[in-house]
Amino acid sequence: MDKPLKTPPPYAIASVDHALRLASVLQLEGGMTVSQAATRLGVARSTAHRLLSMLVYRDFAIQDEDRVYRAGPVLELAAHSRSQTSRLRAAALPHLRRLVEDLDETANLSIRTGDTVRFIASVECAQALRVGSREGMVFPAHRTTTGQLMLAELDDQQLAQLYAPDRYRDRPAERPDLRELRERLTRAAGGGFAVNQENSERGLIAVGVLIRDHDSTPAAGLSVALPSIRYDPAHLHTVVAALRATAHAVQAQLASAY
Repeated sequence: MDKPLKTPPPYAIASVDHALRLASVLQLEGGMTVSQAATRLGVARSTAHRLLSMLVYRDFAIQDEDRVYRAGPVLELAAHSRSQTSRLRAAALPHLRRLVEDLDETANLSIRTGDTVRFIASVECAQALRVGSREGMVFPAHRTTTGQLMLAELDDQQLAQLYAPDRYRDRPAERPDLRELRERLTRAAGGGFAVNQENSERGLIAVGVLIRDHDSTPAAGLSVALPSIRYDPAHLHTVVAALRATAHAVQAQLASAY
């Protein structure tokens, strides 16, 4: 049976309609440039750019290193269960719960979208003083453990493009110093893990490792977070070992799906 024709609302808001149309196209058809979006909507490039920028801001879209806009984490999480993000989350959650049982600290799963990291799963520990769930939260990638590890996989040119000054025209104070950032990323890559000591949130320590896909590319970041008052550097090797074992378990489960 055919669906009845929809009647437009009496007070339609063109900008909202345009944004929703772009979100639908990104989710159903794939990436697009600003010019393609402008042609699709029949608007000026400047208008299309503002609409896409707002979608990026609200995580409905991301802009990759080639300046192509693609579906962001919100649209991926809302997609059917076979979406990459949903598969990753489903594969990791049981292992995150076991990690929390072993370490009694909160565990998180995150993905990188451009210069930000979004937490797509979080399992809290039972301790009274604990780090709460970070699921759904977005942080600058260079300020998080797993974000640094994922950024460390980029070469110098990719990193320079990601943090190009023109992308930070409206927020210059948020752009990191690339020389200092590359030094931190080199240290993180060399050790295979990263430690965040209150860089993203005051009073919080996080330790993270990478989860890799079947082709060895980074699929996500796995981390545990705890109050800084409870952090003991002498136990760091125990935490890293538990994280690596969990990451390997998730990787094995992901590999079995291919």
